Amino acid sequence: MTWLRALAAGGLSVLFPGAGHALIRDWLRAFVFAGLYLSAVAIFLPPAEQVTAAESITEMGETVAEGTDSIGQFALMFVALFAAIDATFRALGFPPEGPDATDGPTCPECGKELDEDLEFCHWCTTRLEPAEDDDQEEPVSTRPD
Repeated sequence: MTWLRALAAGGLSVLFPGAGHALIRDWLRAFVFAGLYLSAVAIFLPPAEQVTAAESITEMGETVAEGTDSIGQFALMFVALFAAIDATFRALGFPPEGPDATDGPTCPECGKELDEDLEFCHWCTTRLEPAEDDDQEEPVSTRPD
């Protein structure tokens, strides 16, 4: 299931950088990659008036292709490819997080941080057993001697 999620995250990031990170709930990276991509679109693609002046979708595509230089195409593809690779590796759990990476409890199945209010892992949906309190004292049995 993890590899399927990783493929979906990578594929979404190819279509629109940041979408794959949103799928795996890595919100900061989703906004950063979406912002980078939209900034590159605004900088390198021809103005919207020039594109919308075309009479058909084919002419719009030709206008965009002719109006974008090779550096602009490289920048757009680099952001999309880097976002796809990053989302895929993050969905697979790379870099592996050590035991000191989280402050709270972690899932015994996937190792990601848990929400203490839930009875299941919201990452991999593993059902969790309720934690036993160590503060409770065991009842003392009295045996006659």
